[in-house]
Amino acid sequence: MKIALVQSTLLWENPKENRNYFEQKINSITENVDLIVLPEMFTSGFTMNPKAAAETMKGETVLWLQALAKAKNSAITGSLVIQENDNFYNRLVFIFPSGEIKTYDKKHLFTLAGEDKTYTSGIQKLIIEYKGFKICPLICYDLRFPVFARNTEDYDVLIYVANWPKPRINAWDALLKARAIENMCYTIGVNRIGEDPNKHTYPGHSQMIDFLGDYLIEPQENEGVFITTLNKNTLLEARQKFGFLNDRDAFTMEK
Repeated sequence: MKIALVQSTLLWENPKENRNYFEQKINSITENVDLIVLPEMFTSGFTMNPKAAAETMKGETVLWLQALAKAKNSAITGSLVIQENDNFYNRLVFIFPSGEIKTYDKKHLFTLAGEDKTYTSGIQKLIIEYKGFKICPLICYDLRFPVFARNTEDYDVLIYVANWPKPRINAWDALLKARAIENMCYTIGVNRIGEDPNKHTYPGHSQMIDFLGDYLIEPQENEGVFITTLNKNTLLEARQKFGFLNDRDAFTMEK
């Protein structure tokens, strides 16, 4: 499966201009790719003013993603602000080339920024089957919580989309590698770059790591689209050879 990571700046609380921006980026991809990964809140930046950017699941951005996925014959994923039943969600959408949609609402809301007071937490992990791979997509702060990400479903690919700031970027790099190693899976992190109006600076470091903790795409600092291919057979051979997941602990989650 060939995957494209799109690392970019984000225009603050401006879904229309961000759609135009990402459409140019996506249309610049000349290779045939199977999945395109965008950052967290890619239509707005990490806003705590959801009314400025909120849409519905039948809104312009979702319809745009469906049309773009069909035109590129590629799945597209990233998160955006969704309003539903008087609640706001930091919702990841996974759009198949057919237009089918799977969603995941961010479970671990970033209390340091008051995200927990603004958005409603998700409660359920999502596993997507696509192109022969099982994919687990998560969002930013979820990266700090290994129990929720633990590979009890034998997924093959773990994805984190983020707005992860510069002062804590060493944690981003370390935790992505840890999640790849402990779960014996390909792990992808897509972060934004640039500065937002709150003076938070984002250094990128979008990357892709294999199941043994080796880089397929090293942390990137510049704007760009970064592409590599995942090999399911190589993953399965490593799992069979080492068998680390056979010894994982059994547990139940209470929260």
